[in-house]
Amino acid sequence: MFDVIIAGCGPTGAMLAAELRLHNVRVLVLEKETEPKSFVRIVGLHIRSLELMAMRGLLDRILPHGRQRPAGGFFAAIPKPAPKDLNSSYAYLLGIPQPVIERLLEEHAIELGAQVRRGCAVADFEQDDEGVTVELADGEQLRSRYLVGCDGGRSTVRKLLGVGFPGEPSRTETLMGEMEVGVPQEEITAKMTEIREIHKPFWLRPFGEGVYSVVVPAAGVGDRAEPPILEDFKQQLRTIAGTDFGVHSPRWMSRFGDATRLAERYRVGRVLLAGDAAHIHPPIGGQGLNLGVQDAFNLGWKLAAQIRGRAPETLLDTYQAERHPVAEDVLDNTRAQTELLSAEPGPQAVRRLLTELMDFDEVNRHLIEKITAIGIRYDFGEGPDLLGRRLHDIDVKQGRLYGLLHRGRGLLLDRTERLTVGGWSDRVDYLADATAVLDVPCVLLRPDGHVAWIGDDQQDLDDHLSRWFGKPAN
Repeated sequence: MFDVIIAGCGPTGAMLAAELRLHNVRVLVLEKETEPKSFVRIVGLHIRSLELMAMRGLLDRILPHGRQRPAGGFFAAIPKPAPKDLNSSYAYLLGIPQPVIERLLEEHAIELGAQVRRGCAVADFEQDDEGVTVELADGEQLRSRYLVGCDGGRSTVRKLLGVGFPGEPSRTETLMGEMEVGVPQEEITAKMTEIREIHKPFWLRPFGEGVYSVVVPAAGVGDRAEPPILEDFKQQLRTIAGTDFGVHSPRWMSRFGDATRLAERYRVGRVLLAGDAAHIHPPIGGQGLNLGVQDAFNLGWKLAAQIRGRAPETLLDTYQAERHPVAEDVLDNTRAQTELLSAEPGPQAVRRLLTELMDFDEVNRHLIEKITAIGIRYDFGEGPDLLGRRLHDIDVKQGRLYGLLHRGRGLLLDRTERLTVGGWSDRVDYLADATAVLDVPCVLLRPDGHVAWIGDDQQDLDDHLSRWFGKPAN
């Protein structure tokens, strides 16, 4: 009997497993693939995901494997630099090979005690009032208290659950890959400047060591049911640019569409969805992996509290209440970005106008905060603007704030030195005389770093501790 079975050991599933293990939840992760991915696709960790990695002490492990890039030019690939004073200690994009980040997160989960079984696919399940019986493809049956589908856009768990996945089917398709080129960078840069005036969904971007990320329209080449081949890229490059730039030695190649869908519900009884199982969208802006990892951070501590009998009655429901609107916003901004990449006169006129507007700091900042997820504010009711937002990695007397969040517990920052976490000390830490950086007396942080309460009254604090962390231990 497991507490939680997770279907899928991608970044979302591995991160969720690790978050649950911080609270001693018995976790089994089922991954249908027998071996980790072998192709070397580069993915990007945005600011908020980097902050979350820092909160769990993972960033120092991850950084040596990635390459830092400026935090700008994300929205529809409009080349505008990020504002210089973004409110984060991690204001950059970290490009990292997808197999590497998946391996590091899986190792982290296993180190914390999660079990991972490869070559195991969920074939069916039934839930009752006590738990979920999961049937594997080979007929084996497993029992757990909860099941979480982190099994991708074609999620078996979501389909078996009968949750609708409305949205738009793919209209256009694009080829994307990483490969070496046979011409100098100066030649590529000059040609790109010329081509991008007409063809927006087209680029060659260097990733170091002679390797380029190549994106070209897929229309008219290959069979959409088959993986693309190098000749497909060469054909499209020659058609659009008049040259194939001598591309060779591909690391990986894929074909993707612009399908955009969002699950109607993230939870039905004891079965939940997270990551691509709950939402899919085009990769424009590089938000997909980040959105899934952030789902896991939001869900992990709540599901653990439910299993350990400490959750307030409605806590687990806040997972959908908070994350579903975030996914809706991501889907909308990727829809907008997709339109801005169209070569049609109307979208191009809007793109030129938006490019001008992004010279205004407030516009540029709003779009950067949207793409990187640092602008998220959960609805916790009326209160100061900081309420419901994430608190950045401020200086505290013990060093840095995020260093105090490695265990996945709540945290009270008390500048008054008059308050106490009392009977919640088994799940909420306390720091007196926290910092002069804050301009409020006391702040209660959830395990995901979002501000759950601001004030200086003990009774009010106790009410909010009960709201987020359940009944006191004594």
